[in-house]
Amino acid sequence: MIGQNPIFIPGPTNIPDSLRNAMNVQSTDHRAPDFVELFAPVLEDLKGIFKTKTAKTIIFPSSGTGGWEAAIENTLSPGDKVLIARYGMFSHRWIDLCQRFNLDVEIIECEWGTGAPADLFEQRLAKDKAHEIKAVLVTHNETATGVKSDIAGVRKAIDNAEHETLLFVDCVSSLASMDFKMDEWGVDIAISGSQKGFMLTAGLAILAISEKALTLGKSAKSTRTFFDFKDMLNANKNGGFPYTPPLQLIHGLSAALKIINDEGLENVFSRHYRLAQGVREAVSAWGLNLCAKSLDLYSDSISAIYVPTGFNSDELTNHAYDKYNVSFGVGLGEMAGKAFRIGHLGALTDVMVLSGLATIEMAMKDLNYPIELGSGVGAAQEYYRNSSNKVK
Repeated sequence: MIGQNPIFIPGPTNIPDSLRNAMNVQSTDHRAPDFVELFAPVLEDLKGIFKTKTAKTIIFPSSGTGGWEAAIENTLSPGDKVLIARYGMFSHRWIDLCQRFNLDVEIIECEWGTGAPADLFEQRLAKDKAHEIKAVLVTHNETATGVKSDIAGVRKAIDNAEHETLLFVDCVSSLASMDFKMDEWGVDIAISGSQKGFMLTAGLAILAISEKALTLGKSAKSTRTFFDFKDMLNANKNGGFPYTPPLQLIHGLSAALKIINDEGLENVFSRHYRLAQGVREAVSAWGLNLCAKSLDLYSDSISAIYVPTGFNSDELTNHAYDKYNVSFGVGLGEMAGKAFRIGHLGALTDVMVLSGLATIEMAMKDLNYPIELGSGVGAAQEYYRNSSNKVK
């Protein structure tokens, strides 16, 4: 096998050859002037992806989980109260991280397939007259269920409650794929990673931090060393790192930002919507259902799809891999065995997505799913034939 089939998991995503080549560089001196010339524009260009003019951007050698940890360490103290809703595997894991940091974690339990409950956040914050809740934590795009939450609605809820809490947002599987408006939505810390919309390998936690978060964080008492905002920002002022940087990945990120900006950020969003809608047309033609409960919750980077009663989604994804050498996302947490996931983010085209739909359709037919071979692919083809790739 030549091993060139695309993958359809929600990350890491397919890496364009141009980005693999951009990362294929010899080690150089990260304290030399030419590193500054590479690195400083990357930090500045990231602001455009977050849609912020005021926040500081920071890169840590890590994954998105390290970004979660950095956000907590630099702004909160043990015993601080935070408010978070659990509606998928990644909000669940963020809860676990906060509990390990000995925060007082107040959890709003939600049905998986729903999004961040802005109305319940508002009710709870309105009761918090002493402003004991220091931060509200929200997963923008819940990768386990294919649900996109309304961050603007959460900001409105905080404002309606007249609360001073910080707003932290996990945008790991949404940034550079779906619109994210840090300044407009009043986000205090946004956390992403290199391995999804940026089309690179895992290895970079990419954050944007508001001045409010930086100011309040000066009194935070959580221990931090590797993920210290202050150390990183002080080094960044001179275009450097407080320790050895992941040089090859920074070269890759520089090239990825150029690809995104050359396409045009709004066109990137339009392309992701278009690819996602083709997948949704296929799901409908198969007679299956998305985990996301309503249209407003549909993610443009990942679709989680329930299998029919009596079938096991893990058997389906295993069969697709074993017979056709193509990877799809397995069900996580409450979705285990019940749903499979199609990642449609990053370096993908309609032709590539059609190959994935054809593959999973063959796998379902092999396992005697009640579908008609060609139905999903045909529905997606009709949609792609009659839709535009560009913002009007």
